[in-house]
Amino acid sequence: MIIAVVGPTGVGKTKLSIELAKKYKGIIINVDATQIYKGLDIGSAKVTEEEKSGIKHYLLDIKNPDEDYSVADFQKDARKIIEDNKDKNIILVGGTGLYLKALLYDYHFQKFKSVDYSKFSNEELLEMCKEIDPNVDIHINNRVRLENYLKREGKCEKSSQLLYDVKFIGLTTDRNILYNKINKRVDEMFKLGLVDEVKDLYNKYPDSKILKRAIGYKEVIAYLKGELSLEEAKDLIKKNSRHYAKRQYTWFNNQMPIKWFQTNYDNFAKTLEEIINYLT
Repeated sequence: MIIAVVGPTGVGKTKLSIELAKKYKGIIINVDATQIYKGLDIGSAKVTEEEKSGIKHYLLDIKNPDEDYSVADFQKDARKIIEDNKDKNIILVGGTGLYLKALLYDYHFQKFKSVDYSKFSNEELLEMCKEIDPNVDIHINNRVRLENYLKREGKCEKSSQLLYDVKFIGLTTDRNILYNKINKRVDEMFKLGLVDEVKDLYNKYPDSKILKRAIGYKEVIAYLKGELSLEEAKDLIKKNSRHYAKRQYTWFNNQMPIKWFQTNYDNFAKTLEEIINYLT
C-alpha cells in the first residue's frame, strides 16, 4: 500500500506519517524539496531523529546545499525506492506538490537544448521553468538565465495517468488556526537557533540556490546582509509561509483526488483513528 500524506505547511503531516508508518510497519519517503538538503533542519521543520521513532526515512539529507537537485532527480530516486520496497507499505509525506505529482503520475522529463526560444515570451519561459521546479528563483526579465535553465534542466511532458495505486490523505484545519500555528512555529524556529543555522550554512555555501529561495532561509540571509531587521525577517517568514500554505491548498485541491481530514490538535489520536478507518 502507498499512502500519500499531503497538506499545507504546519498542519501535522510529519506526525501523521510516523503514526501511519508505525501502524502499517511501513517506510517513509520525504516529499519536501527543502528537506532534501543537509543542514537545512530548523527552517524546514525537518523531522528529528527522536521523532522518527526508528522508522526508516528516505530522501532526507541526501544533498549538500550547493548541489543541484531537480524534480526529475527526485522522480528517479523515489521511484527506485518504491521499486526496491514493493513488499513494504510506503508513506509519502511532504508539501512539494510537483515532486509528488511527478513521482506518481506519468511525467516525462526531456532535454530540449535545440529548441528555438525566440518564439516564447518571458512569461512562457518562466512558467516552463516552474514546471521543472516551482521554487525556481529567476527574474522574469532575465531571459538569458531562463533559457539557460531550460537548456540545462529540460522540459516536462505531463499526463493525468496515475502509475501507482495510492491513497491520498490530506490534513486540513481552519485557516485562522493554521496561520496561528505557522506564526508560533516560526517563533519557535528562532528560539531553536534559526539565525545561527542560516549564518553557518550561508558562510559555507554563499552561492547555494536552495538557501536563496527557501522560505526561512532567504529572509534570514537578508537580515544577515543588513537588508532587514530581525523582526522584519521574522514577520516576512510568517507572511511568506502563510502565503505558501494558501498556494498549497489550491494546488492539492486542483491536482489530486485527496480525502481531507481535519487535524484535531487537542486529540490527534482521533484524527489518526478516522484516517485508519478510512484506509481499512
